[in-house]
Amino acid sequence: MPISEEEHNGLMRTGLNLISQALSIFDSELKLAVCNRRYQDMFDFPDAFVTPGVSFEDTIRYLVLRGEYGPVDDVQEAVGSRVQAALAFVPHYLERTRPNGRWVSVEGFPLPQGGWVSVYTDITEVRIQQQMLRTRSVELSEQLLSNTERLSETNRELSAANTALEAAKNQLAEMEARTRLTTEMMPAYIAHVDRNLRYTFTNRRLSSVLPGRPSQIIGMTGLEALGEASFATIKPYLMRALSGEPCVCEFTDEDCGRRIRTAFTPDRVGDGPIQGVYILSTDITEECQARTAVLQTRKRELAAQLTSGLAHDFANLLTIILGLQTRLAQMELPPGAADLVTSTLAAARRGGTLIDRIASISGQKQLRPAPVDLCDFIRDLALLAGPALGDHISFQLDMQEIEDQLFLDAGSLQDSLLNLILNARDAIGDKPGKITLGVRAVHKSWIEFCVLDTGCGFSPEALQHAFDPFFTTKGGEGSGLGLSMVYDQATISGGRVRLANQSDGGARVELRLPYRPASKEEPRRMVLLVEDSDDIRESVREMLRSLGHSVVEAENADEAERLADLPELDLVLTDIRLKGTRTGLDLADALRKRSGKPIGLMTSLPESSPLRIAAAERFPLLPKPFDNQTLNRFLPTVI
Repeated sequence: MPISEEEHNGLMRTGLNLISQALSIFDSELKLAVCNRRYQDMFDFPDAFVTPGVSFEDTIRYLVLRGEYGPVDDVQEAVGSRVQAALAFVPHYLERTRPNGRWVSVEGFPLPQGGWVSVYTDITEVRIQQQMLRTRSVELSEQLLSNTERLSETNRELSAANTALEAAKNQLAEMEARTRLTTEMMPAYIAHVDRNLRYTFTNRRLSSVLPGRPSQIIGMTGLEALGEASFATIKPYLMRALSGEPCVCEFTDEDCGRRIRTAFTPDRVGDGPIQGVYILSTDITEECQARTAVLQTRKRELAAQLTSGLAHDFANLLTIILGLQTRLAQMELPPGAADLVTSTLAAARRGGTLIDRIASISGQKQLRPAPVDLCDFIRDLALLAGPALGDHISFQLDMQEIEDQLFLDAGSLQDSLLNLILNARDAIGDKPGKITLGVRAVHKSWIEFCVLDTGCGFSPEALQHAFDPFFTTKGGEGSGLGLSMVYDQATISGGRVRLANQSDGGARVELRLPYRPASKEEPRRMVLLVEDSDDIRESVREMLRSLGHSVVEAENADEAERLADLPELDLVLTDIRLKGTRTGLDLADALRKRSGKPIGLMTSLPESSPLRIAAAERFPLLPKPFDNQTLNRFLPTVI
């Protein structure tokens, strides 16, 4: 059973009082903190001078006035000089004669947190033995006696010095242990290299920042610890730091895919030579993913501003062209003119399709991440892609086992992968070929989808411009927006896309998205379901219950508002159109102001409906119809 603080202090006082030497400890303000009974007895102090809090200056003044240090001409100077010496906190050892004729040795040790500990030892018996030796041993020479006395005094000084060194050693060991513990707890990699770029210190967190690297790297060079590619990236910054210039760099480690920010600080004391470099590295992968997503979103907003007016005017022009060509088609035309009209109509309709694609790539894009089981997702994707490939192209999956469900926008990801697979099909053409879809986790920082084909590969121009809008190698058959849309969807998710040619021919497209695990078991919630149609309400209620949730029902906004204060309620799911004068959007606005409960809306209104547009801008929106899986993916977006 642990002892109380009072019991602990009592045991400490008892132990100190059993010591034959006098001991006092003054804090950093030179106030008495601790002393033992021998301290009071040796100097015959009144109780006031052994009470914690008495100042060192008052204690010295008392001793000076009593003659402890012999006759003094200036009391204030004698007191002040001793106080200044104490404030300097320099270890010392001395021996002096007290007014009562006894000899005392004084050993002083500074404390690391500030303050002073002094140990006083009565050495009178030692001094008497020395005098007896001098008087009784006439056969000994004066020089031998003097040497003996000096040796004895030197031994005592050496003993005091050894004690001080041992105390300093223990303090340094404690400081090193605290420093080690602090650096080990930091979520960053801290290290020091000497001028030969060999590690002399590390907090053993290299493998947590850069998976796959060793943790014990003391004595290794940067090249041995990091590998050739990463070391080549940071070496110029190391050399700059060795020349005296602090610097910072960011780089992506190709082995693990993580983005790292590293600061290099020269190791220099004063104006002395540089002894090495201190290194601080942090994993900024998630920060970089978020930064990339924000930047791409801003680009989209700018593109939307630039293209919205142009698309509007272009759509009006196409409408006029379609109308005029339709009227021409109804007239009697000379031979060959009908074919021209038909071609013009086809070109105008293709222009309309192109406008829709421009709107989809530059307009507002709202991600709908939800837990996705990759095995089911890839299986469904293979079913969709298979019929479009033809009998001459084989489709192969190379999927690493991934236990976690991941937060992904399944719709956007499916569109992107289908686009890449169909591009691979077009690259293969009519000859026999193979398309491989690889799926793997990269150190649980990324989920990587890789599409490989046996086609003709990318031309140098395509490798450079493939992500540019309207760039195409398909002539008039391509819009040039497919890979742009893939790049856009990956980037706003915080991911990236890379293109390359394989060594044995064919193309390789690598799509990486952030690896964000989702809980395998979604928490069970109580849902307030607001729907005015009995049949629909019953259907949605059974869906929610099949997913493990509890359901409270209402058929209009007023009834729902009365139920919304139930303490167990987790979220509200309401249709936009409800019976009565208030819509589901009115209900959602009122509940948000009043209770702040999570609210999701569902609707069968068309996308062009002003009410649906207004609802989608303020709340998560679930279009009807939907099934269990769609509903299950939607609910986490509400919370």
